[in-house]
Amino acid sequence: MKTSKQNYKIDAPVAKVWKAFVDPKEIEAWGAGPAEMNDKEGSEFKLWGGDVWGKNLEVVPHKKLVQDWYGGKWEQPSKVTFTFSEVDGKTKVDLLQENVPDSEAADIDDGWKRYYLGEIKKYFENAQAH
Repeated sequence: MKTSKQNYKIDAPVAKVWKAFVDPKEIEAWGAGPAEMNDKEGSEFKLWGGDVWGKNLEVVPHKKLVQDWYGGKWEQPSKVTFTFSEVDGKTKVDLLQENVPDSEAADIDDGWKRYYLGEIKKYFENAQAH
C-alpha cells in the first residue's frame, strides 16, 4: 500500500473552498457529480454517481475533513485527510491519502490533480463569479 501527499493553494476564502468539498451543488459545479455529500460525521457519500464512495470519519468545518474512500473493487478503504488553512485570503489544502493500492497509486495520484483538487482550484480561479 502507498501514501499520497499533495498541496494546493486556491485563490478563494476557506469558507467557499470548504463548500466545494461538502456541498453537493458545489461538487457538481466543479465536476464530481452526481454527488451525495454533507458535512456530518458518520454520514456516507458518493461522488461521480457512485464511482467513488465512502464515509465521513471526522469533520471540523473549515479545518479538516477525514474520509474513508472506496473505488472499484477495493477490499478496504483508503483513508483521505484534507486539511484546510487560510493565508491572506487564499486557502491552502493539504491532502494525505493513506492505504492506496500499489497497482493504482500512480493513477490515483494523477486523478487528484486532473479530476478533484485540480478541478476545484480551476473552479475558483478561472471563474470570478464564486
